Amino acid sequence: MRHGHGGGGAPTLELILIGLAALAVLVYASGMLTSRRQGRAWSTDRLGLWTLGIAAATATVVGPLPEAAQVDFVRHMAAHLSAGMLAPLLLVLAAPVTLALRTLHVTPARRISRLLRSAPVRFIAHPVTAGILSAGGLWLIYLTSIFEMMQAIPVLHVLVQGHLLLSGYVFTAAIIGRDPAPHAPRWVLKAVVLVLAMASHAVLAKHLYAHPPTGVPIGQAHDGALLMYYGGAAIEVAIVVIFCAQWYRAAGRRLAPRSADAPHTGDAHRTAPATMASAK
Repeated sequence: MRHGHGGGGAPTLELILIGLAALAVLVYASGMLTSRRQGRAWSTDRLGLWTLGIAAATATVVGPLPEAAQVDFVRHMAAHLSAGMLAPLLLVLAAPVTLALRTLHVTPARRISRLLRSAPVRFIAHPVTAGILSAGGLWLIYLTSIFEMMQAIPVLHVLVQGHLLLSGYVFTAAIIGRDPAPHAPRWVLKAVVLVLAMASHAVLAKHLYAHPPTGVPIGQAHDGALLMYYGGAAIEVAIVVIFCAQWYRAAGRRLAPRSADAPHTGDAHRTAPATMASAK
C-alpha cells in the first residue's frame, strides 16, 4: 500500500469536510431545540448518537486514520467498518428524517414526505436494492482496481468512503430504520436480506484473507480480514438485536386488539350461566 494523501488540495478538502460535519451536528441540535420549543420531546441521547455517527464518518476522511489507511490495511479496514457500518447504525438510530418532519414548516415537510413516497426512493430504499448496493459495492471495491486507485487519489478515497456511508445508511435504515417508511416491506423479507448481507460480508472477509489485494502484505491482509470478519460481526449482532426487538414489538401491536377482546369473550362465557340461573 502506498502513501496517497498529499498535495495542496488536501488541507482545503479536509476543512470542507470538517465544516460539513460541524454543520450537520448544528442543524440536528437546532432541530432538537425547535422540537422541544414546540412541546414535542426529543431525547438528548439521539443527539449524542447523531454526533457520534458524524464523528465516526468524518474520522475516516479527516485526521490520522485516512493517512494511516494508505499504508496499513488494518487501518484501512477500520475506516471501512467505521464509515460503512458503525456510522450508519448510529445515524439511523438518531432518526433524522423524523426530526426534520417534526420541525420543518409544512411545505418542506410535505416535500420530504412526497420524496419518501416517490418511486425512485422506494426502489433504492427497498431492502433488496439497499442490500445489493451495500454488499455489492464492497465486492466491487476489493475485486477491481478501485482499491488501488483510492490509495493514490485523495478525492477518490473520500468518494469511496462517502459511498460506504450512504449505502450503509440506506441498508441499515431499510432493516431497522426508525424514520417513516411508506409501504414498509414484510419483516420476513427484511430478515432474509439481513442474513444474506451478513453472509456476503463474511465471505468477502474470508476471500480477502485467502487472496490479499494487490500490494497488501500477507500479514496485513490477514489481520485486516480478521478485523473485517469479527468487527463487522459485532456491529451486525447489534443490528440483529435491534431488528428482533422491533419485530417483537410490531407483532405485539398486531396481537394487542385480539388479546384485548379475549377477556370480554371469556367474561361472556362465564356470565352466561349466571344470567340463566338468575332468570330461573
